Amino acid sequence: MILKQLRLSKHLTQAQLAMMSGLNIRTIQRIEQGHKPSMESLKCLAAALETDINTLQKESFMPNQDASIRPLPLWLKVWFFLGTFKSQPDRRLLTRLEFILHAFGLSFCLIGLFSEAALVGGLLLLVNAYFIRYSKYLGDKFSIWSGS
Repeated sequence: MILKQLRLSKHLTQAQLAMMSGLNIRTIQRIEQGHKPSMESLKCLAAALETDINTLQKESFMPNQDASIRPLPLWLKVWFFLGTFKSQPDRRLLTRLEFILHAFGLSFCLIGLFSEAALVGGLLLLVNAYFIRYSKYLGDKFSIWSGS
């Protein structure tokens, strides 16, 4: 049963859940230890946790999600460590950054028709813009975005 997982996900203690559901705290402890609850207890718990009885009767809270979790690539871990990306990355921020880098990069490349230094600067800006684009692609692939 997933009672303990649901209770912890709602940041409740056993005593708080017992008070909300109208059950004895010992009943909550027994159910969490694996004893089979009565249908009346399940109804009270489902109402207190704002879920249905079928959810409470499941064996685990997140079935087979370990198989869908993929490890992040090394470069992404390094970027997080160096603080280049926030701990909760934002795709919109990277999109704006990519647009700005492309705009300035192309502008400097046009100025580069008259000045060699501007051409080099423009190419460096474009390389960074494409790196940001690749970062967004991998962020989409690994679903790392917090907002969007």
